[in-house]
Amino acid sequence: MLGTVVGLGAAGAGWVQSPLLVAMALSATSLGLVVPVLKDADQVESDLRRATVAGATLADVAAVLLLTLLFSAGSATIGARVVLLVTFFGFVAVTGAAVLLTERWQRLRDVLLALQDTTAEIRVRAAVVLLAGFVALAERFGLETILGALLAGAVIGAVDRDAGSHPQFRTKLEAIGYGFLVPVFFISSGIRLDVAGLLRDPSALARTPLFLVALLLVRGVPALLLRHQLTRRETVAAGLLQATSLPFLVTASTIGVETGLMTGVTAASLVAAGILSVTVFPATALAVLRGNSTAAPVTEPVPIGG
Repeated sequence: MLGTVVGLGAAGAGWVQSPLLVAMALSATSLGLVVPVLKDADQVESDLRRATVAGATLADVAAVLLLTLLFSAGSATIGARVVLLVTFFGFVAVTGAAVLLTERWQRLRDVLLALQDTTAEIRVRAAVVLLAGFVALAERFGLETILGALLAGAVIGAVDRDAGSHPQFRTKLEAIGYGFLVPVFFISSGIRLDVAGLLRDPSALARTPLFLVALLLVRGVPALLLRHQLTRRETVAAGLLQATSLPFLVTASTIGVETGLMTGVTAASLVAAGILSVTVFPATALAVLRGNSTAAPVTEPVPIGG
């Protein structure tokens, strides 16, 4: 609802042609950036982590699906995209089922155990192949590649429910993601940023803080629903973390420019707001949480329904 209001305002100002595109762009959260902050704040098994991750995951999945159905580049109708999406989900489901069944084969499990921590890194390579395959398949189907990446992660998470025999697997994937892929993504995002266009147009530059505030309103305000489950500081931190977004903003703004629904300068303003959000909001949330750990004890929050 809040995203739609912001989208209508942006369309009324002539910044975009589609209010819905702006609403969806502002509705996602950078889960890959939020989780490390929660780890640094020692909130791995806390109610805050569960609530924030659940909310961010739901928002991301909904945003990716709507973006794929309504704004994917190409001439396919929405009905055709629905068919392609269902077919793609079918391929993903079959692949996931095949992986689950294969993992029960004892001989293969012995091979995986023998090679997982050697230079073969068989589990890591399999995860990378799965990611590349799903991304390529999504592109082949005319869907957004971000959907393929999201579903690859979902399949890996479903298969890797018992990490007792391979405790380092997710740590290795995180090392690849946070040590290589995330920095590369930020570099590519910076290259796409039309800084010259923003500097030439002061009114366009002024859109950046407006979009930043919009992010905080659209994604941060819903965190108030958690106020009966979390402490006040945790609620503030949850709002800031949920308002942290960049990858989806880049994707949505790129599609907007390609489809003519958004000008390049507006896209740059939106991405710049995302860059500010990942710079300011997580650090502020971490400071709030660390302040909570040193503060005097407070009354236990009332559980939902209690």
